[in-house]
Amino acid sequence: MANLKEIRNRINSVSSTMQITSAMKMVSAAKLKKAQDAITAMRPYAEKLTELIQNISSTLEGDGAGVYAEQREVNKVLLVVVTSNRGLCGAFNANVIKATRTLIDKTYADKQVDVLTIGKKGFDLVGKTETVFANRSDLFDALTFVNVEAVAQQIMDAFIEGTYDKVELVYNQFKNAATQIVQTEQFLPLKPIETESNVTVDYIYEPSKEEIILNLIPASLKTQLYKAVLDSNAAEHGARMTAMHKATDNAKDLRDQLKLTYNKARQAAITNEILEIVGGAEALNN
Repeated sequence: MANLKEIRNRINSVSSTMQITSAMKMVSAAKLKKAQDAITAMRPYAEKLTELIQNISSTLEGDGAGVYAEQREVNKVLLVVVTSNRGLCGAFNANVIKATRTLIDKTYADKQVDVLTIGKKGFDLVGKTETVFANRSDLFDALTFVNVEAVAQQIMDAFIEGTYDKVELVYNQFKNAATQIVQTEQFLPLKPIETESNVTVDYIYEPSKEEIILNLIPASLKTQLYKAVLDSNAAEHGARMTAMHKATDNAKDLRDQLKLTYNKARQAAITNEILEIVGGAEALNN
């Protein structure tokens, strides 16, 4: 059994760790509220914009989506991998990396696959083995639509120029503080529009359907990427808050066990001292 000094040192160390994890939990909880409000406000707009594009595109003759819907033979694929810049958030980053590896090793095993990383953890883990088209970990330093829009435009330009035949997003979708769902979404080309034959929506168009759709599609793609990054940002804070909550609870349990061990060792030491005193007194009497 360790001596009393060693146990005291371990108790102090665990207590310090518990204070750190507790503080990180509170910081993540505060950030989560802001991030959750942002994605909650963004989702209805993104969903309505997608619905509007589908309704308008379904009434166009021919290919109304233009260059963004061009279906080509898939030889070169770009994966946009959204992770976090920092760790200590449980399996948040590992799940995204696992999904990315599955796409690279199985789904696109015979294709040329490059990655665009948003988040330092993704760049550190995937960038060592794969070709990195770009690393935009700086987005989380100032997470605004304008900054994400520039990245989306870079991706869209690469698709139009034929650098890539397909683009997919891999990120964590925020469900609640304890649950994050890994999503793999096709970004480009646009998926064929599926509409119910018995549903018709009547709009008044000005100046024309074609011009409206050509302006809305780039905006929709930029919004889709922005929503994915906001989702990942909120999911990160939720995952870190949950991980730090569990770490704090585990540290508390470990501290309590160490205190019990310390008290038992201290009691044993006191008992031994009493026995030595009694034994010495008996020796003097004899």
